[in-house]
Amino acid sequence: MVNEPQTNKPVTILLVDDDDVDVMGVRRALTKLKIDNLVVRARNGVEALALLRTVDAVPSPYMILLDINMPLMNGIEMLSELRRDEALAKAVVFVLTTSQDEQDKVAAYSKNVAGYIVKTHLGDGFVRVMEMLDHYCRVVELPVK
Repeated sequence: MVNEPQTNKPVTILLVDDDDVDVMGVRRALTKLKIDNLVVRARNGVEALALLRTVDAVPSPYMILLDINMPLMNGIEMLSELRRDEALAKAVVFVLTTSQDEQDKVAAYSKNVAGYIVKTHLGDGFVRVMEMLDHYCRVVELPVK
């Protein structure tokens, strides 16, 4: 979200989700709120990790919005790999998923996610979530690499 220019750099959003409709919902919410942060998309954990390991593909500071149910490498598997990688372990991750499975919640929080948001609880859209993340970025100091 839009940060105070004198203190914080704009935060890049790495959106890891294979569902085009949900991705469009996130992008629409950002546009509606006039939040112009760079959004980089990956369709699964494998693609996301490759982007994170490529210099400047995901400019820092960044935040990850991660779905659980994806092909090739799901969100929990990606979190495990992310936390094992010393260069990526401190990444701020919010899970944004349809999964209400208690095991998924426990697994995600055991990998130190910042929050677990269920898409079906969002009602008519993603605006409130994007608004909350914008406020989060304004208050919290995120690591730059």
